[in-house]
Amino acid sequence: MARAPSIASKGRLARFMGRVPLPARIATRVRAQEEASEILVGWIQLAVVLGFSLVYLVAPKTFTATAPFQPVPWALAVYLAFTLLRLTLAHRHRLPEWLRYLSIVIDMALLLGMIWSFHLQYQQPPSFYLKSPTLLYVFIFIALRTLNFDARKVLTAGAVAIAGWLVLVVYVITIDPRDTMITRNYVHYLTSNSVLIGAEVDKVIVILVVTAILAYAIMRNRRLLTYAVTESASSQDLARFVPAEVANLIKTSDDGLQVGSGELREATILFLDLEGFTELSERLAPEDLVRTLNQFYAAVALPMARHDGVINQFQGDAILATFNAPRRNPDHAANAIVAALEIQALLETQTFGDGLVLRARIGINTGAVIHGLIGTPDRLGYTVIGDEVNIAARLEALNKDYGTAIIVSESTRDRAGPQRFAFELLDEARVRGRTAPTRIYKVAGA
Repeated sequence: MARAPSIASKGRLARFMGRVPLPARIATRVRAQEEASEILVGWIQLAVVLGFSLVYLVAPKTFTATAPFQPVPWALAVYLAFTLLRLTLAHRHRLPEWLRYLSIVIDMALLLGMIWSFHLQYQQPPSFYLKSPTLLYVFIFIALRTLNFDARKVLTAGAVAIAGWLVLVVYVITIDPRDTMITRNYVHYLTSNSVLIGAEVDKVIVILVVTAILAYAIMRNRRLLTYAVTESASSQDLARFVPAEVANLIKTSDDGLQVGSGELREATILFLDLEGFTELSERLAPEDLVRTLNQFYAAVALPMARHDGVINQFQGDAILATFNAPRRNPDHAANAIVAALEIQALLETQTFGDGLVLRARIGINTGAVIHGLIGTPDRLGYTVIGDEVNIAARLEALNKDYGTAIIVSESTRDRAGPQRFAFELLDEARVRGRTAPTRIYKVAGA
């Protein structure tokens, strides 16, 4: 008793055919590529039928105008109408799968039907059409299906072509039982209307081999397409977790990223902390708190991005952003200050959540930091490290002592240009972690 294919065998077959279950977002992108391919197929089909028509119009006719049957114009007209319908549906993304397969059958049927009609049009025995070079167009229609990235459509096109040609051959040798037209003489075959069975077998074998090669190539290409789309989606997702420059570095790295692949660079560090977060978390339900925080983060991130700042970390209610690492920006100190001023101006006018007014304190420091990948060989994270990062966090905390919103270090003031902003010396404060006092400045505006 025959056994039904197991789920595992079906899965192996699906993987071999390049059709494995994909996440919905990846499958959507693959379908978009397939729909674009269907549009391209439609335009190529239109070009083919117009080419057929042009050749028919300009080619000298060896039959008389009173020939009993002239099917070529009718076949071309039907094919043109079907091609226009198919192309319209493809552009509207309303081309059903069954119509795609029907299109394959119609393509081959019209081509082979046109070849069959040659013996009527030229008033010759049926074997006459077996020598028609128009058969070569079969390979165009088979190759056309490779644009679908679907091996099943290529195999369908090849199978229909082989079946259709065998029907034509059988028709020739059975139409007249008294004379099958079969010969074994190759010269006689080429110089008469006789049929050489070996030649017809050769044609079928060639169609079969070409179809198999194209189908195998498409299976491999579909796997590559799926892999490429998956990688593209993963890269876009990755860019949401690390800066875009780091994501690009990961994508283009020749030997993979290694732990400790950091770089020493002067950068300006902006540390932002939300005021009254503890009280806010006690007042709001968890889902409302998350929604409010996300709105707050989205709002303050815009000025940073606008001035080439890169957010490295969201630390609870705080944000660590860098200017000039990893994104290069020679005017990084001034840009960080402008971003901070714009954030404070934005918070004066905007509310979050259910009409909440939020305030933030900002500390800015400039100095040499190491930015790069830190972690284990199996798990890496992008960050910036160094004493200058800690100073920025300490300056943010000092806002609470001085009743200010933005405090910058002297190094940031000097790097940005003392004349470009309204700096006000606050103190020579002893910042935790440093023995020497640090001059700190309030920023009142540009």
